[in-house]
Amino acid sequence: MVKKYERIKIDISEKILSGTYQVSDKLPTESELMEMYEVSRFTVRRAIDELEKDNYVYRIQGAGIFVNDWKSKPKQQIQNKTIGLISTHITDYIFPNIISGIDNYISAYGYSILIADTQNNPEKERKSLTNLTANQLSGFIIEPTKSARNNLNKNMYDNIKAMGIPMLSINATYDDLNIPYLVMDDVKTGEMATNYLISKGHQQIVGIFKVDDKQGVDRMNGFIKAYQDHPEISNMGDMMMYQTEEKIDNIFKKLHTMLTRSKYAPTAIVCYHDQLAIQIMNFAKEIGLKIPEDISIIGVDDYPFSKYTNPSLTTIRHPQEKMGFDAGKMIIDMINKQEVRSKVYEPELIERDSVLELEKVNDSLQEKKG
Repeated sequence: MVKKYERIKIDISEKILSGTYQVSDKLPTESELMEMYEVSRFTVRRAIDELEKDNYVYRIQGAGIFVNDWKSKPKQQIQNKTIGLISTHITDYIFPNIISGIDNYISAYGYSILIADTQNNPEKERKSLTNLTANQLSGFIIEPTKSARNNLNKNMYDNIKAMGIPMLSINATYDDLNIPYLVMDDVKTGEMATNYLISKGHQQIVGIFKVDDKQGVDRMNGFIKAYQDHPEISNMGDMMMYQTEEKIDNIFKKLHTMLTRSKYAPTAIVCYHDQLAIQIMNFAKEIGLKIPEDISIIGVDDYPFSKYTNPSLTTIRHPQEKMGFDAGKMIIDMINKQEVRSKVYEPELIERDSVLELEKVNDSLQEKKG
């Protein structure tokens, strides 16, 4: 349980890192802080003592508490061989494999990971940055939160960079943050998935993409590009977009309307990722559709359980542990002041049983008629 003085220290340091309190700004008085946080004077003074020790604030007798020029403070030799990992989700899906890859590399150099989960929420990301920064970390590996939107924590990232802490991003990038990254070629991923379905005779395809993450926007752009490259069917594709907070039931309702319409019902679906694909497979079965006979489905990521679905899910492979291993190597190289280069992974198609080749079905029907 976080102690009262620690809660005050974290909140004030967060405001300093985010730029709410600027260098030389005067902080509220002790009495005002007591009222704001509903604590005793002793608790406030202990929190300010901790902030002063970390060079975030300084006191002037009779004048008050002020924000110190903390960016220019002498860089202490970091003894804590810990790397902070900020991820949008950590407990399931592909993230354990990414974490395993990071740990496999950095542990050989005596480093460990301190993990924070933002749940794709910018406010939780801000708190995670504040909490992890207080641990005098050697470096940061970041999976951006809602990367397709404005970076609401830009000031915090800039301030962490100013402290000389190495940072890199995985899975996505913030456009306004110039740090190395490791990502999939997500435009090519969306294009590859769509072209694969088109090559199997599908023309009326629905793409379902999460659009508050850059991965989803890029995969959607790949979906559009694939149709642009096939102008003869370019008006036959359809798309659905959703965001992190949206309930899955809303997607199912829209999809139900598409799948059950008498004309122009889709024959295939490109899903943002395997997790969504598996949910849609279950939904399709619930409304009486067979996969792939009635509807073909393709996902992205090659989630470990995807091969065990019925039918097994065709997907585009995410490098997962390889990305984690490369991220671990990159952050260690950055800590050791070595030059690093960003990396973009090529998508790889994993063919399984959830996609039907329509041309073969048509040929079979013609043979029966003959």
